[in-house]
Amino acid sequence: MAFDIDMIKGVYATMGERVDKAREIVGKPLTLAEKILYSHLWDGSPTKAFVRGKDYVDFAPDRIACQDATAQMALLQFMQAGKKKVAVPTTVHCDHLIQAKSGAAADLKSANSTSAEVFNFLESVSNKYGIGFWKPGAGIIHQVVLENYAFPGGMMIGTDSHTVNAGGLGMVAIGVGGADAVDVMAGMAWELKFPKLIGVKLTGKISGWTSAKDVILKVAGILTVKGGTGAIVEYFGEGAKNLSCTGKGTICNMGAEIGATTSTFGYDDSMERYLRATDRGDIADAANEIREHLTADDEVYANPEKYFDELIEINLSELRPHLNGPFTPDLATPVGELGPKAKEHGWPINVDWGLIGSCTNSSYEDLTRAASIAKQAVTKKISPKSDFGINPGSEQIRYTAERDGLLQIFEDLGATIFTNACGPCIGQWDRSDLKGEEKNTIVHSFNRNFSKRADGNPNTHAFVGSPEMVAAIAISGRLDFDPMNDSLINDEGQEVKLDEPMGIELPPNGFDVEDAGYLEPKADGSGVEVIVNPDSERLQLLEPFLPITNEQLQGMKLLIKAFGKCTTDHISMAGPWLRFRGHLDNIANNTLIGAVNAYNKKTNFVKNQLSGEYGGVPDTQRAYKAAGIKSIVVGDHNYGEGSSREHAAMQPRHLGVAAVLVKSFARIHETNLKKQGMLALTFVNEQDYDLIQEDDTFNFVDIADFAPGKPLTIEVVHSDGSKDNIKVNHTYNDSQIGWFREGSALNVIKRENAV
Repeated sequence: MAFDIDMIKGVYATMGERVDKAREIVGKPLTLAEKILYSHLWDGSPTKAFVRGKDYVDFAPDRIACQDATAQMALLQFMQAGKKKVAVPTTVHCDHLIQAKSGAAADLKSANSTSAEVFNFLESVSNKYGIGFWKPGAGIIHQVVLENYAFPGGMMIGTDSHTVNAGGLGMVAIGVGGADAVDVMAGMAWELKFPKLIGVKLTGKISGWTSAKDVILKVAGILTVKGGTGAIVEYFGEGAKNLSCTGKGTICNMGAEIGATTSTFGYDDSMERYLRATDRGDIADAANEIREHLTADDEVYANPEKYFDELIEINLSELRPHLNGPFTPDLATPVGELGPKAKEHGWPINVDWGLIGSCTNSSYEDLTRAASIAKQAVTKKISPKSDFGINPGSEQIRYTAERDGLLQIFEDLGATIFTNACGPCIGQWDRSDLKGEEKNTIVHSFNRNFSKRADGNPNTHAFVGSPEMVAAIAISGRLDFDPMNDSLINDEGQEVKLDEPMGIELPPNGFDVEDAGYLEPKADGSGVEVIVNPDSERLQLLEPFLPITNEQLQGMKLLIKAFGKCTTDHISMAGPWLRFRGHLDNIANNTLIGAVNAYNKKTNFVKNQLSGEYGGVPDTQRAYKAAGIKSIVVGDHNYGEGSSREHAAMQPRHLGVAAVLVKSFARIHETNLKKQGMLALTFVNEQDYDLIQEDDTFNFVDIADFAPGKPLTIEVVHSDGSKDNIKVNHTYNDSQIGWFREGSALNVIKRENAV
């Protein structure tokens, strides 16, 4: 039986009426995304049509999911909100703080020792406030959500950018910062700008070496890392129906890599099969009763160009397998074309590691397709030329895969089976085969391949592909290997060729597990005490941010002018820094240390205008803070791309950064800055980025008139006394300006709960 089935039935009970009302108000057929959005309005039944990409709308999500790295700060904030229990079903999943090194048993034991303080904190807070808790080793948050909580037509938010994975089961699932989650946990509305709509029509059927992963790798190449910003991507067509539910999840998962608000598919037979296979036949039965409302109206898919803001069409029968990378997930190259491209760019051809798993590709079907390739290597006597690492998606998948002999196939190939956790995908990888910063190549089935992402080495060239393609490339040991056309020489000197992968959508003998790793919270948690040691280096109770005054926005100093790509990994690195995610002051010591200084092209080396000396970004900013001076960060396009981590906003705020001025923002990061009471601004004229000099001082001359839709003027004073006045845009509405004036959105919540 499903978790929270009464809540789900409640959503379905009102959905038909709300969808019919929305269709009447909008005056045209509705996409699936519109049906879900209009049926989850905070005020109930829709009363007006919203303008895509313009209107801010209050929504009522059905549930929340948090992973352990971001849950710490989210729950530390929730503890200040003055509530006795979360207002909507919420879960915490311990998957980020487990380092991959020796293998599942040893690595889990080590994590339970080194991170015991954090795990105990999260478990006790969950128990106190009515939050479901998934223990370390239970699985990766998004796979566990797909198996247990996702449901067609629902809306959820999660404190991880890949929350969007649940779109594989027909949800509108959106990654947010912890402050957004706190709003909903506290029983308040969740605000989002009504998204634009991108339609992707899939025709044909994938076969052979092509997989669902190749769909999103192709789409990423088309739209780039910012092409989906502010939009929901809705997949449809016969090709979509031909994909498995977990294959759909893979596609939705990597929608985060094109900046999309989320991605989704209409409810179909594959979703029903998956629900029944994961012991949720009650949801399938309920969904079948309102099936027409869980997909777009027929007219939409018949004439999609009339109803989507942008339309892409992909014939799956013609789609080729891809490997995307290095250093960015949108650099798409069909397999077989990488050889010449690698030689042209100087990418290492030899592949050192093949990594399979992560929230993107760790389902039972994924493991079977990769295992079918691995088994051939064993039977055809091909010794792998690369090391293998496997991360199962959940304990249920691991247990079932072990029962069915899949894990043994990988072990026969010499693979290391890591814990059911994120591991190398988010930098939690103690890689022992390289010293220093040696230039090398790895292939993986993850979603992101930014510089330093997996192993901290800026010279690791990471390429993203399907699990089966990763297996084939790793066996060959060469980036230019094309399993569709190339042969290998086995241990006996014979020329052999790999056969096409074979996958099994769902385990023939059903899923099984002895201990899924779930702990149900107490019905009444009032007696549970949450203890945070004041001397802890990993946890720190929060102090409310003070409002940034108009006076403090005069005489501001430039902290850093970031050059080129500046993701949340550059602003707040993961890897070894994950251990400080619950301690704001300690993790602030990594603030912007990965950003490239536009003036010297170095990282973590900026000019301190007070001393004239160069030093680390956090050290320089702490000097400004000690002197009572606020600062500004200047950046390029798509600033804050990547993770949902609100630390990338909270850390600069804690250190005294008051404003971030860029050419364009990634959606989640812009919202996070607003939530923490900062100014998130964009150049009216992008060329003004070039006017900013290293010794500049900034005055917000008209901040007293801060209002929705009204650009601001910044006086930039150069060291020679000359000045430039530049215009900057913002997207703040009245409520968000209120967050800024009161110091943070959390301060507003506390005030309202105190009344």
